[in-house]
Amino acid sequence: MKIVLDAGHGKNTPGKRCPDDSMREWDFNHTVAQYAAHELADYEGVQTKFTHDTTPSRDVPLKERTNTANAWGADCFVSIHANALTGQWGNAKGIETFTFTTKSKDSVALANAVHSKLIAKTGLFNRGVKSANYHVLRESHMTAILVECGFMDNRDEAALLKSDSYRRKCAAAIVAGLVANYGLKTKKKKPVTPTPPPTPDKPEVSKMEKWKIDMANTAITSLAKKGVLSDPEGWKKKVANGEAEKDLAWLIFYLADSASNLPKK
Repeated sequence: MKIVLDAGHGKNTPGKRCPDDSMREWDFNHTVAQYAAHELADYEGVQTKFTHDTTPSRDVPLKERTNTANAWGADCFVSIHANALTGQWGNAKGIETFTFTTKSKDSVALANAVHSKLIAKTGLFNRGVKSANYHVLRESHMTAILVECGFMDNRDEAALLKSDSYRRKCAAAIVAGLVANYGLKTKKKKPVTPTPPPTPDKPEVSKMEKWKIDMANTAITSLAKKGVLSDPEGWKKKVANGEAEKDLAWLIFYLADSASNLPKK
């Protein structure tokens, strides 16, 4: 499934902004497109392509946009916009979605699916699904719709259009409409095999500790040969397990001493 996400207009396109220039339409359009593409990456077999310039450098001509979509063999084309009525602050409000004037069955179905999700998620006034002779709808060779997500020259809606939370809502609504219309399935996540907790490493024996153990073992061997110490192997295990800590000094002290005067241990 190849889905084109087309963010309408460029950063510096004349007129495409709030009356006080507090937001350019490109800022809203391209951000929503980015969020939508990110969400669509979670669905099986879905590829997305932008036909707009993802930098503010230029407004890609409409013919170039539709040529790109057609050459790619896209299955659907979604053009994302923010609306304006007069370019002066006013009361125009709401969301509307467009298909081409021929109102093809597939485009109307997609428009209805996306539009209903936009209204449900944003709660804005429903201006309906309409048709228009827009270039991107007319010249694209696939199912195509154009969404207008609120008015830049309405102060209340302009504040929404500037907010990240509203942009995410619009992106999520567009994706939800695409999912509903095309029956898209989320990618199956590979089961994660739990990693067993690491076996705690035995603490490293310091050079001093190793010296003490070696000396103790030497003492055990020597004293056992002299008959002063019984069960030398048992003693060595105790030393290795840290169970003979109190006896280490005794063993080392008597290593070089005469065994004849020592009490048996």
